Amino acid sequence: MIGKKSKMSLRNKCTLYKVCIRPVMTYAAPVFAHANPKALYQLQVLQNNFCRRASGAPWYVRNDILHRDLELPTISKYMQDMSKKFFDTAANHPNPLLQTAVSYEPPPPHHFIRRPRNVLSDPPDELTAEVERLTNINKDMTEL
Repeated sequence: MIGKKSKMSLRNKCTLYKVCIRPVMTYAAPVFAHANPKALYQLQVLQNNFCRRASGAPWYVRNDILHRDLELPTISKYMQDMSKKFFDTAANHPNPLLQTAVSYEPPPPHHFIRRPRNVLSDPPDELTAEVERLTNINKDMTEL
């Protein structure tokens, strides 16, 4: 369905990915955001493969260009956004247990335990930074 010979439009392929595939890949994103970086990298590789197959792009087109053109955030950026949304919602939830789970004191920076909320303060990885830079440049060009 997402191959380059498919009759489905690129817009519909992206919608299929966003509705069916990405939610399965990023299930429990607020907790999974601090998983082993290799696991997150493997999810990013899957998303890169989807972008390349859906668009029919050749091997020499960079992944950040594909993400920008398809308007897909990287997996780490998507998980960070989902974590922020989760913690914002949980902070205002009527359940006191959920509120206390959100309002914890973060460990000192030298501490080895990573909490799920720490993903909100982590710097973006290289691919995410490049996609955001290209998206901002693209927005500036369209505003002119």
